[in-house]
Amino acid sequence: MSLAEPLSRRAQATHAWLGRARRSGSHEQNLILGIVKSALAATLSWYVAHDVLAAEAPAFAPFTAVLMMQVTVYRSAVQSLRYIGAVLLGIAVQAFLAFAAGPDVLTFALVSLITLVIARWRFLGEQGAQVPTAAFFAFSVFLTSSGFDGRLMALGEIVLLVAIGCAVGTIINLVFFPPMRHRSVEWAIGALSHSMCDLLGDVSRQMAAGDLDESSTEAWRRRADALDSEVEQARASIRTAWESLLFNPSRLLTKHRPHTTFEGYEQLVEALGRVASQVGSMARALHLWADDDRRAPHQEFLARYGELMDSLGEITRTLSQLDEDHLSDQAVRLCRSAEGARECTEALTRIPSQDDPPPFDDLTQPYGVLLIEAQRLMDEMQYSCDIVKYYVDERDRR
Repeated sequence: MSLAEPLSRRAQATHAWLGRARRSGSHEQNLILGIVKSALAATLSWYVAHDVLAAEAPAFAPFTAVLMMQVTVYRSAVQSLRYIGAVLLGIAVQAFLAFAAGPDVLTFALVSLITLVIARWRFLGEQGAQVPTAAFFAFSVFLTSSGFDGRLMALGEIVLLVAIGCAVGTIINLVFFPPMRHRSVEWAIGALSHSMCDLLGDVSRQMAAGDLDESSTEAWRRRADALDSEVEQARASIRTAWESLLFNPSRLLTKHRPHTTFEGYEQLVEALGRVASQVGSMARALHLWADDDRRAPHQEFLARYGELMDSLGEITRTLSQLDEDHLSDQAVRLCRSAEGARECTEALTRIPSQDDPPPFDDLTQPYGVLLIEAQRLMDEMQYSCDIVKYYVDERDRR
């Protein structure tokens, strides 16, 4: 392989990355904007702390500003308040003990013990660790300063610089391209649906071929169980999307857009969560059955079940490409796929008279369970399609 080949692939990957970065709301674009905004906040904080205030430790301000560049404006505001609170607590504990007992090793040990306990306070959240951190920095500054007034001013300077960093970071996040996280919801739903699509496709192909060995069904079961984590990720993306609307001036510019509310996406994620549970139940039934030497498969039923899985896979394939700019066309495709899947579900019980029907009432066989799971899967998939269609119709009526 020549040296030009890996360079060419790298150039193609870079070109594709830059192409995605031009898409509004893409992960790559958010990454670039986050870096630029963080650099701007850090630079402005440094200018205020170093050039305007001539602070002795100006790095506190840009450090804090970068920390406050959160994924949403709301989170920046909340974390700023918690961060300032944590710093104030840490410095207050250090100042009280150092002024009262002197800055020796025993005082430092007591400061460490108290601030580490305060750090566990739930109200401070993830900023709790800043309580001992601020106390340790303050202790160092306390040692290098002299006199009561000098030490008090040095500690007050730290608080001022932290406040400047919090304010600059939050304001930059608010004013310059405030993040709207509607696209991240679509991608989370897309990732979940894509995993479902791959799993249903594998199940469909092997059931159509009558190949239900234990190793394959065990792999299906593991993959179905792994869907739970993707459902949680999708739910987390919904929470972040709701957060991105709070205190966000961009919302005023996008009121006519469907992503100014996320009820539809939220309902869709919950429906897909129930689908994931039904897929897991189906995979467990198939795995237990494949491990049973007494099984006597009814191949026609399995073939029709495979056709149903393929039809349901078409629904998840469309959902994996969810895009609000093409939602109308996708709603049409979803309805069409749902109709086909409904026909496949009804065909499961239509076995030709010359064949023995599967023993649906035999609890030692999986046919009854599979039939129930098929109906439940169909109902949840239909509901998912109905959600998309409903919100498309609502948007068109506005």
